[in-house]
Amino acid sequence: MEIERKFLIDSFPELPVWEEKRMWQGYLATAPVVRIRRTQTADAVSCVLCIKGEGSLIRKEIELPLSREQFEELAGLLEGPMIEKIQRVYQLPGGLKLECNCVDRDRPPAFWYAEVEFPTKEAAMAFEPPAFLGKEVTEQSGFSMREYWLRRLGEMD
Repeated sequence: MEIERKFLIDSFPELPVWEEKRMWQGYLATAPVVRIRRTQTADAVSCVLCIKGEGSLIRKEIELPLSREQFEELAGLLEGPMIEKIQRVYQLPGGLKLECNCVDRDRPPAFWYAEVEFPTKEAAMAFEPPAFLGKEVTEQSGFSMREYWLRRLGEMD
């Protein structure tokens, strides 16, 4: 189960970075979401297959590890180029993590957003976002990575 709130941002916050990741992801299906992602950190590379159910604040999420070979084979089935994403992770009070993302930085206009994951719905609802987080878009359509992928595919037609 994934419980998260999503916010728009226009840059990375001026906070100490806990971790930085570079990601490449693509969608094999969009309803339900079936996505592959390769993540590179300073010391590791990992690949996953992710299946996400319907919902916004709360939804089912299943992640399965992939070998690099499996990832590359599935990448060959994508209808378009992978999305590139830079993610910086920051520590928040209470043990929460803030994940700030810049999507397709080299392909203006870049899509900037931040997410905070929570252990419970109650914790999510009680969260007071820091002032630097922009508009909350958790429940609004048009701001998911699935929808971003579909818009990019439409631009290619």
